[in-house]
This record gives sequence, structure tokens and C-alpha cells, in this order.
Amino acid sequence: MYSNTIEKLNLKINILDFTTDEDGFLIDPEDWSPLFAEKTLALPFHSLSAEQLNVIHFIRDKVLRLGALPPMRTVCKSSGLDKATLKQTFGSCLQLWKAAGLPRPDDELRAYMN
Repeated sequence: MYSNTIEKLNLKINILDFTTDEDGFLIDPEDWSPLFAEKTLALPFHSLSAEQLNVIHFIRDKVLRLGALPPMRTVCKSSGLDKATLKQTFGSCLQLWKAAGLPRPDDELRAYMN
């Protein structure tokens, strides 16, 4: 199973093939990889930092396991980054959601994210 997962990830990285909707939200959260986040955030010349990856993994865990977006103060506390740094890195909560490879949020949640 582990080998199949690695092969699938390598295939996706090699061909940069991510299935998204028309607005760039990943259809299947299981297809997410750090490369998807880098591509979504259009990071020039570098990869995600460890802190940025921690934020994305934290968001993914909370949403996929609990079904809810954690409050920004909780994200800041867990990552050790302040709100201004998170905003500079990811832009809006909606952009962070997209970079985390989560499916399109419903209209009510989108309104909360802006």
C-alpha cells in the first residue's frame, strides 16, 4: 500500500496533473501534495517553508477530521505565526483552503472566509 501511494504521488508530481474545479479547488482532497500548494500559491523560486506546511497540515487535519475550519487565532497559536504573516503568506482564508487541497466550500462558509 505504501509503495502504491508513493507511485501515485510521483506520477502526479511528474505530470503536474491535479483534478480541480473551474476555480482551482481540488476535487479529491486525497490527491493533495505540497506541490499542489506551491502551484496554487504561485510561489516563485522556492518551496513551502516548514511553518507554511505546518499551517496547511493543521487546516487539512481539522477540516477533514472534524469538518470545520478552525478560528484564525487557533491557527496562529498552533503555527507560531502571527495573523499578518499568515495573511502575507496565504492571502485570504479562502486561498489557504484552496492551497490545502480542500474541496470548494459552500456559500455560507465562503462568506465567513472573506
